Amino acid sequence: MGDPKNAIKQQLVWKEYIQHNPDVADGTQGFIDYFERMQREYPDKSIEFVRCIAEEDLVALHTHQAWPGNDEYITMDFFRFDENGKICEHWDSIQQIHKNSANPNKMY
Repeated sequence: MGDPKNAIKQQLVWKEYIQHNPDVADGTQGFIDYFERMQREYPDKSIEFVRCIAEEDLVALHTHQAWPGNDEYITMDFFRFDENGKICEHWDSIQQIHKNSANPNKMY
């Protein structure tokens, strides 16, 4: 059985991965390092995929995240894929869910 990191690199992420989140490094290693750190630091964090929208080479994900300490966030991630179906670029936005809202609607 091979190295799981190499499997991710080869199957999912383009070798020249471009990251627009300022907290994550460019390249496949930056991608892997970020997700490994999140798993280590927040093993009980959960992510619910609320919506997924795809158009041509772009995919948008709308998620609800529950973090330790009862913090909840909404994220919107945008991925661009290359012609081989590998992730080659990523943008995201995150917003904490307010405890009090001026309306009764969920943010997700």
